[in-house]
Amino acid sequence: MQLIRILLAVFLPPVGVFLTYGLSTTLLINIALTFLGWIPGVIHAVWAIAKHEEKANQQTGTF
Repeated sequence: MQLIRILLAVFLPPVGVFLTYGLSTTLLINIALTFLGWIPGVIHAVWAIAKHEEKANQQTGTF
């Protein structure tokens, strides 16, 4: 599932963030960055998804 979210983050950044965070401030930030330019939206989306996965792995104790 993470691979799908990363691929969506590259092609449609807000969709990848929405699938990870749902309706949240992170999604609103990503939409704003995507409107400013596709590259900032992609960078933020990939970063946000990676951070979310990192936190989830720390909580479950898996690496």
